[in-house]
Amino acid sequence: MKVMILAAGRGERMRPLTDKIPKPLLQVKGKCLIEHHIERLVTSGFNEIVINHAYLGEQIEQTLGNGRRYGAKIVYSPEAIALETGGGIFQALPLLGDSPFLVVNSDIWCDYPFANLTTLNIKLAHLVLIDNPTHNPDGDFHLTQQQVHQTGNPCLTFSGIGVYHPDLFTNCLKGRFSLVPLLTQAMQIDQVTGEHYHGQWMDVGTPERLKFVSLS
Repeated sequence: MKVMILAAGRGERMRPLTDKIPKPLLQVKGKCLIEHHIERLVTSGFNEIVINHAYLGEQIEQTLGNGRRYGAKIVYSPEAIALETGGGIFQALPLLGDSPFLVVNSDIWCDYPFANLTTLNIKLAHLVLIDNPTHNPDGDFHLTQQQVHQTGNPCLTFSGIGVYHPDLFTNCLKGRFSLVPLLTQAMQIDQVTGEHYHGQWMDVGTPERLKFVSLS
């Protein structure tokens, strides 16, 4: 299974740290945040990696190169302007192939066992959900019997880790668009499965959270 790491965000909430460096290259425990993802993915058996980028993206390519030193093969999907999650994945589909693929946000810190996702029987999507953090108290989606729904009680938060079938993007057009409408449409026909992960997870979206992760 191939994997895509989303790394095209501007990192506005992380300023001024991201004024001269893209957020995925911020240091956590002596390594770039995105390097921690790459190393854990390779350990879990994912060595074909696609990375999209926009803001200061050349720095990401210069830092990571072709991935050889991590035991991976890295290819890039540059975006002239950030295309959001849906648009970014859609542009990268030719690099991801015809089979289901894993997508991971570059700005999360977690210990999720990625290898668990290689044995899934994917419909259109599978989402990893977590308990609601303080910055998202109302959650995103409802999970019942491994089926994800747009509404329901209680709601959980989408972790930024998901597996998607290319068919999820059928009829999409090139450009900037969100992934959420595609997921909600698929939920309406019971094509989105999910799981509730209880392990370590944090959205490293602010300098305060970055500092917390670095010191933990």
